[in-house]
Amino acid sequence: MGEVDDQRISELKALKVIAESLNQATELSTMLLDVLKELLAIMKLETGWIFLIDEEKGTYQLAADYQLPEALSNNKKKVMCEGSCWCVNKYNRGALQKATNIMECKRLEDAVENHWGDTKGITHHATVPLTAGTEKFGLLNVASPNKTQFTDGELALLESVAYQVGTAIKRIKLTENEQRLTVIAERNRLARDLHDSVNQLLFSLMLTVRGTKEMTQNPELIEMLNYMQELSQEAMSEMRGLIWQLRPQGLENGLVSALLHYGKVLSIEVDAHVTGVLDIPSEMEECLWRIGQEALNNCKKHANVQKVTMHVLKEKDEVTLTIVDHGDGFECSNMEDFPSLGIASMKERAEILQGTFSLTSKLGAGTTVKVTIPFVKEGMK
Repeated sequence: MGEVDDQRISELKALKVIAESLNQATELSTMLLDVLKELLAIMKLETGWIFLIDEEKGTYQLAADYQLPEALSNNKKKVMCEGSCWCVNKYNRGALQKATNIMECKRLEDAVENHWGDTKGITHHATVPLTAGTEKFGLLNVASPNKTQFTDGELALLESVAYQVGTAIKRIKLTENEQRLTVIAERNRLARDLHDSVNQLLFSLMLTVRGTKEMTQNPELIEMLNYMQELSQEAMSEMRGLIWQLRPQGLENGLVSALLHYGKVLSIEVDAHVTGVLDIPSEMEECLWRIGQEALNNCKKHANVQKVTMHVLKEKDEVTLTIVDHGDGFECSNMEDFPSLGIASMKERAEILQGTFSLTSKLGAGTTVKVTIPFVKEGMK
């Protein structure tokens, strides 16, 4: 009994460490890896991995793994990131509600069949869904060489940890969403401050310059005042654009409306063509808005055009935004050579939502910006 009691005490201490780690975690991928390592140490197991799963689309991503055998880690873990397997299929069918012994692992079977490397004698794994209340986030899998069965006690321990992990995932996602809303609120505040202070000061400066011109006949002074007036007008135009970047007035009426209005701010006519009803998640809408905004800015600053064509296509699984101008264009054999065009930021915004971004251009023949964003569960990255 003494040895059993010692083992139980050791497990409880380790569970306490896991709980404390989960309560303090603020970054998802780091938290999942740390907990996975601690869990494997408690259970004296060789390897484990965690899939985060989009229940609506049935897609998954390898969010954390530890000490995968060669057969699963070869080729940048391709076998773990592509294709289907029995545990993910059961999860998507709603057949996985608790910790379960999975007899044989399809990914390991495929690895053996295709000679992808050493499996370390691992053929089976236990799997348990990561949940918080009625919400499901993915799967936790653990395995060891020559281990083909997990005891009821081991499965109960897995369920306990998995529920804690699920709760932590939900907390982190809620925190991220709250931070996103805080950023939006701060943008709105800055936009109001710029409009109420700096914008008004620029307007006052323009009026002062105009009044001063009427008080003098000195040609040199009038020339200088004209220059000041032009600068003030340009600054006001830049300020209006900046305010729109911070707070897109009109986005409440939809993406297309916002981009049409922003085009007017830049004195660019936007010829819009929309296919499909644009009822899209706010996160996706904001991403497309920011990319479209940057593309229109480039048209104003670099393309020397007064008109662009915009296509918005909504399909079952994705939305595509395309903005085409027939302006100056440029040679773009390497897009990284043009950081001033904001290409990196547009590409990064698209990839955050698992989308794709492309830019094609030819000197004297215009530029095309195209971004495609797949539908994802609101708040999921």
